[in-house]
Amino acid sequence: MPKVTVDGLELEVPQGATVLQACELAGKEIPRFCYHERLSIAGNCRMCLVEVKPGPPKPQASCALPAAEGQEIRTDSEMVKKAREGVMEFLLINHPLDCPICDQGGECDLQDQSVAYGRGASRYHEPKRAVTEKYMGPLIKTVMTRCIQCTRCVRFSEEVAGVDEIGALYRGENMQITTYLEKASSHEMSANVIDLCPVGALTSRPYAFEARPWELKKTLSIDVSDACGANIRLDSRGREVLRILPRVNDDVNEEWISDKARYQVDGLTRRRLDKPWLRRDGKLVAATWEEAFAAVAKINPGKSVAVVAGDMVDCETMFAAKALAGALGSDLLEGRQTGLDYDCSNLAAVNFNSGLAGIEEADAILIVGSHVRWEAPLVQSRLRKAAKRGAKLFVVGPEWETTVPTTFLGTDLSVIDKLPAEAEAALKGAARPALILGGAGLGKGALDACLALATKYKLVRDGWNGFNVLHMAASRMGGLMLGYAQKGGIADLVKAKPKMLISLGADEVDYTKFAGSMIVYISHHGDKGAHAADVILPAAAFSEKPGTYVNTEGRVQWADKAVFAPGDAREDWTILRAMADALGVSVGFDSFDALRTAMAKAVPALGREGLADCGALPKGKAGAKGTIEAYPIKDFYLTNPIARASETMQRCSAELLHGETFAEAAE
Repeated sequence: MPKVTVDGLELEVPQGATVLQACELAGKEIPRFCYHERLSIAGNCRMCLVEVKPGPPKPQASCALPAAEGQEIRTDSEMVKKAREGVMEFLLINHPLDCPICDQGGECDLQDQSVAYGRGASRYHEPKRAVTEKYMGPLIKTVMTRCIQCTRCVRFSEEVAGVDEIGALYRGENMQITTYLEKASSHEMSANVIDLCPVGALTSRPYAFEARPWELKKTLSIDVSDACGANIRLDSRGREVLRILPRVNDDVNEEWISDKARYQVDGLTRRRLDKPWLRRDGKLVAATWEEAFAAVAKINPGKSVAVVAGDMVDCETMFAAKALAGALGSDLLEGRQTGLDYDCSNLAAVNFNSGLAGIEEADAILIVGSHVRWEAPLVQSRLRKAAKRGAKLFVVGPEWETTVPTTFLGTDLSVIDKLPAEAEAALKGAARPALILGGAGLGKGALDACLALATKYKLVRDGWNGFNVLHMAASRMGGLMLGYAQKGGIADLVKAKPKMLISLGADEVDYTKFAGSMIVYISHHGDKGAHAADVILPAAAFSEKPGTYVNTEGRVQWADKAVFAPGDAREDWTILRAMADALGVSVGFDSFDALRTAMAKAVPALGREGLADCGALPKGKAGAKGTIEAYPIKDFYLTNPIARASETMQRCSAELLHGETFAEAAE
């Protein structure tokens, strides 16, 4: 490891580190605009200048200069100070003075660094250039006159998203950043360029002029739009969440989130259930809580109760519902609302065992029945990293744009038992082979055959478990840990013909099969399930209650409450606790803390944050049959009740997937 001296402090730095990284290890702040830890080095902005000896007697860009043995680096010399002032002066030559109306104001790198490293005044008096606005779709607002050509957005779309949508036109002072042919940016993680942009050139279109950052209350939470469990921050004002931003977690989402996770936020205030409803004479009519609980008590179901959990439910709600059903004498619990019935007796067989970060290390990956880009965009970015390192990808299922070199092996599942020579050689020769089984594969009963394949190609080795199941629902792993899985799936609930079916926001269930049951729908949106319900009890969305969520890799994470639920809506566990009183049974808890303690006692893994131990991988039997005609997700932007209520997500679906055009105000 080379030894360098930074402002008189001698230290060792890792082999291959840059001078900028060496300075940061020494505790020095180096200004930068183009450099980003997760993107390739561009060396565009020249803001990170430092003085290095031995070397030419001039400041050098520290982001692109490798740290070498014996270097003496100065970050605070007069030469460096003057050079940074000069660079900042050039960057501000054409930058407009519209900070008061810029959405980046208050969290802008250019503002912060111009104060810290810039001159007190400008010597430039010529007219500023202007750049026409570019259309980048319904999510990204552009004011390209502010652009300083750092190219972070260009590198993100090429390297992380894998879609070459953004690039530069012209040269010199005429250079402009734009999408090609000014088409909408359409990949699933496009809005991350807003966070990357160090100035106000790319900002959030739906959030434009909504609030200033210092007005907002910031709450740590977990994304529930898919099963990855991305770490997010909810920014709220009053009783409304105004925006969702990613938090850094290298093990889960790095610092990215999908467009759906970011922009379904406006759906939190639309189509909300804010008071109880009862079905009378075939029509839903508004009611009071007392009337609703009286209707529940009147049915007097006894043991004939079943619970089905939706895709966005927290573990506390599922545990409270399980306690209620158990107190009534029932164990009919199901969380796979679309009808899946795979074996859940061993959680290792349905877990993403390599971990979201670990899949980057795989050198041969077989994907069975999963459209990863739509089911888990954050996993897709990991697969791109693996492919860059030389991993070979093979897919069983209909073709989709993977953004990396991929071999499609057809739609017939029998190929799992006898892989083509190329795929077999890749898996046999791999040091870290991996398999990803998705929802379409689970639905066709491919789990057993994939477990047999794991044994055949030794996917489990010292320090490596390459067998992965990729779920799509935020509540799925938590539900499986809590026993929300019947042997025959939801068909078992249909056979039981329960007097009362408690639906915890389950909107994908075919309720016509429960025609003889009283359906009690506990949810926050008037979505598909509400149309079939006999009693609707308004609950809290994920932003309106604390909760525990388990992602597809078995990682237990906690989310906090950002705002209060609207109207008469209540947190889900309080509704279930009140239902227990109405039905005359005891569930053993009267507060949220007592509920969480009881849950941790019943399932110890849910009592602590971090990866749960799912045990050893079981063996399976070969013999996969059937074909995968399609993937479960038909529309990436409209997969859950919050997204379906969101105007932004509806427009994304219409414009980006279905080709509809929307006229701007000036048109």
